[in-house]
Amino acid sequence: MPRIIFPTARGYAILHKITCKKEVYAMPDTIAAIATIQAPSAIGIVRLTGPDTRRILDGVFAPANGRPMSAQTPRKLVFGRALDRSGGVIDEALAVLFPGPNSYTGEDCAEIHCHGSPVVLDEVLAAAFARGARQARGGEFTQRAFLSGRMDLIQAESVADLIDAESAGAARNAVGQLQGRMSRSVEGIYDALMDVVSRFYAIVDYPDEEIEPLQQAQIEQTLAESAERLDALLATFSRGRLLKSGVPAVILGKPNAGKSSLLNALLGYDRAIVTDIAGTTRDTVEEKVLVGSVLLRLCDTAGIRDAADTVERLGVERAQQAAQRAELALLVLDGSAPLTREDEEAIAAARRARRMLVLVNKADLPQVLDTAALRVRFGEVIPLSARSGAGVDALCRAVEELFAGGETPRGELLTNARQAESAQRALDAVRRAEQALRSGLSPDAVLTDAEEALEALAEFSGKRVRDDLVATIFSRFCVGK
Repeated sequence: MPRIIFPTARGYAILHKITCKKEVYAMPDTIAAIATIQAPSAIGIVRLTGPDTRRILDGVFAPANGRPMSAQTPRKLVFGRALDRSGGVIDEALAVLFPGPNSYTGEDCAEIHCHGSPVVLDEVLAAAFARGARQARGGEFTQRAFLSGRMDLIQAESVADLIDAESAGAARNAVGQLQGRMSRSVEGIYDALMDVVSRFYAIVDYPDEEIEPLQQAQIEQTLAESAERLDALLATFSRGRLLKSGVPAVILGKPNAGKSSLLNALLGYDRAIVTDIAGTTRDTVEEKVLVGSVLLRLCDTAGIRDAADTVERLGVERAQQAAQRAELALLVLDGSAPLTREDEEAIAAARRARRMLVLVNKADLPQVLDTAALRVRFGEVIPLSARSGAGVDALCRAVEELFAGGETPRGELLTNARQAESAQRALDAVRRAEQALRSGLSPDAVLTDAEEALEALAEFSGKRVRDDLVATIFSRFCVGK
């Protein structure tokens, strides 16, 4: 059957499938930026994109084979000389041209690969400016890729996540989203709901057409499947958020149990002061550390005890507050001494976190603490020596079992609060539509909620998105990307 367009008041209506695509923008100018670190390095890259890319590239790069870059084979590195504003040679370099629309931004793009001297890169960039390019804003290359339809908003946001990834798992999830795994999932839900909505309006507006009428059972199944898929997607947000930002973790214990020594052992350097004097740590000390494959936002705290000193007492209060916010508490007990009332206070504080690992420190000293009784009470107990590093590997494995279990994420985890909010609005609208259908309300009531779900999903993927939101999203990107 040929595709039939139905001009309804709501603007929906292609018979079997409607794909709402954003307007493709023509970029009026050419931008340039240094895409690598602004510090001496082996290689530095200057990027260009826009309608005048070829002309500007011909002015700032002279191939050794004598042909202008605009006449070189596309997507092939060419050896030559990078030129400054006066046309003088500033470096021996490589350049490559990526013609649009099959480029990162959808426009003509180019890169000049120089030696990584900040002076050289600045001179090449200034030469591009002198020939008509302007300085790119943060994230403007990727923003142009989004606006030209080369990627949707989910993929664009994954670029920033990939750049910011602090663990291999976060990088794998981001690249999976960049490759479109989550986009395809959202698109599948969108298409199913759109099929129901578009067929309803087709029947109403074109009663003479031979269009298969909607059956309530079909609508119920579509709504139920959509709700199930959205619910499953939202269920990944908690894990995805921890994967991206790190697990909030707190080290708790009485004074001199070895908390700061454990922090230093995990970091691999002396971040916290360690002495035999009780109460050395009087405030929270926070660091990010990769424990196995899990990123922890680790907080060392003041020792839990009844402190007479006002400053130390404030530190203990902050330790209690940190435990309440934590996903994981690392409870450090001194294996060379029996349990004390201060240990019990630290245990009570650690129980406020969502998960707890019990660590018996000072395994290099004669052991007094009854670890068998601890195992009866807590289950797993990990002996270690923060001073020598013995047992730290076992701690890393335990943390990985808690937070990195299951399959390696490949793009299916929600990590973005904006996306999660859109998915939640879509789920709420679908559930309202299900309730309206079960209550026997008119089809208009059901479809109004279905349309709200479509609107939320369109915002999720960027099919419909406000200009100010686009600007906010891309403002977190670095210049040159």
